[in-house]
Amino acid sequence: MDRFRMIFQYFQSNSESVMNGICGLLALASIKIYTSFDFSCPCLHQYNMAYGLGILFVPPVAFFLCGLILNRQSLVMLDEWRRPQGRRRKDPAVIRYMCSSIMQRAMVAPAVWIVVALLDGKCLICAFSSSVDPEKFPGFTNATAEQAQELLAKVPCKEDELVGSSMSRRAVSRYLRCWSQSLGWSILLMLIIAAFLARWLRPCFNQAALLQTRHWSNYIDIEQKIFEETCCEHSRIFAHKCILHFFESMREEIRQHSFDLPKEEEEDLLRGITHQDQVNKLLKTWYYEKPPLDVSQATQRHHLGRERSPPPWTGSPHAQSKFPQHTNV
Repeated sequence: MDRFRMIFQYFQSNSESVMNGICGLLALASIKIYTSFDFSCPCLHQYNMAYGLGILFVPPVAFFLCGLILNRQSLVMLDEWRRPQGRRRKDPAVIRYMCSSIMQRAMVAPAVWIVVALLDGKCLICAFSSSVDPEKFPGFTNATAEQAQELLAKVPCKEDELVGSSMSRRAVSRYLRCWSQSLGWSILLMLIIAAFLARWLRPCFNQAALLQTRHWSNYIDIEQKIFEETCCEHSRIFAHKCILHFFESMREEIRQHSFDLPKEEEEDLLRGITHQDQVNKLLKTWYYEKPPLDVSQATQRHHLGRERSPPPWTGSPHAQSKFPQHTNV
């Protein structure tokens, strides 16, 4: 259990690992759905191509959209792309890097579906059985053009009485399956070569620029997470103070059972934001005028505030009496 808990915590803390896991699950889901799918070609000249190409390309589009929806970085990238300039400039290189990363992960499940479907061959046989030249196969040479088209359209249907036991039907099926598997292996080989080149040619490019874009893309994601967590923390304390105020207006018995939280800690966590208009202004300012990536000024203000704040023993006369006063005798 501890090992599974550590793995779960790792995936929770690393958004990139979460996206890789979702990408792998979508790829496995595409294989499982295809293997359990009941493929039924209509075996009609007017509908074979639409059905075969639809099964080949429509589910990959759905998987691609699911990959974009489930990827949290797609929303972060869109927010960064569409946000106003404000006091922080937008870096097009970071947006391009995020878009490339999102597209690569979203394309895995569609590519798996297309490659598996082509290696199986049913979609291509159904789509292009009517497009085969009947003169290349001896069983269709004696038939008229309309009869040949009708017989070729029934090639994917093994149970059909007209072409069920025909050697020509098997020859056409093997011919189209050969082309389908060749195309599937070619696409798989190209994908592997592209991944190999992207992996091994990366050191040939500017590593400093790549490191910077990757760093700032991760920073934008982490910044958005921390902002949402801080908003949740502030909302919780804000709601807690409102509930305390409500209970304090009730009878004394109810107030005795209210939450007990030090007032100083509440004020410190609320950071002076105690009104709905102030919260709305904070959210609006965060969207339109994000602060610049420079925390030195905030650190200086924090140190100045600590220097100007009086010592804790100077606030009350009781604290002053604890320290003896020495006089010159």
